[in-house]
Amino acid sequence: MSPFLLAALALKGIAYDSAPVNLVKDGGQQLTPEYQAVNPMQQVPALKIDGITLSQSIAIIEYLEETRPKPSLLPQDPKKRALVRMISEHIASGIQPLQNLTVLEQFGEKKQDWAKNCISRGFKALEQILRETAGRYCVGDEVTMADLCLVPQVFNAGRFKVDLTPFPTINRINKALLELEAFQMSHPSRQPDTPSELRV
Repeated sequence: MSPFLLAALALKGIAYDSAPVNLVKDGGQQLTPEYQAVNPMQQVPALKIDGITLSQSIAIIEYLEETRPKPSLLPQDPKKRALVRMISEHIASGIQPLQNLTVLEQFGEKKQDWAKNCISRGFKALEQILRETAGRYCVGDEVTMADLCLVPQVFNAGRFKVDLTPFPTINRINKALLELEAFQMSHPSRQPDTPSELRV
């Protein structure tokens, strides 16, 4: 299960059964017919809840927010709520998909450079945004959906050797989030299907 979703479930106190899908083992377990029946896009995460199956991280969080609103991962103020959604999409749609395995496979030996450049470019814009919106976390001092998106992306930046020195706001927020138990237990380096070289 994705760290993004695990953190959301932990913060909201929702019990779950996890079924890890290893994206590398056996050629990618997400490509099996069994998993395609769960998620036709053959991507993670997928969540079976309330008699339906949902995919796409942002859609899942929006559903959890509507059906299990406390504690909230979206601010009550409409402007702050819009900022949280903007930052979330900036990461989930504008940065993260560019490092998906299906994309990286197209670049062969240049995949490290491609991913590094995509993350650095995205972080340059994100840093500028967060300088205006951040308190302790991405938007003010409450944990939001934007923070759920940030931590796994900073982990990915580390995987691809992105220098975080030019992004002090991103780095500071990530460190603050990693002080929280929900983000510690859901961190990508602590998942059962994380490759051994990336584990804590």
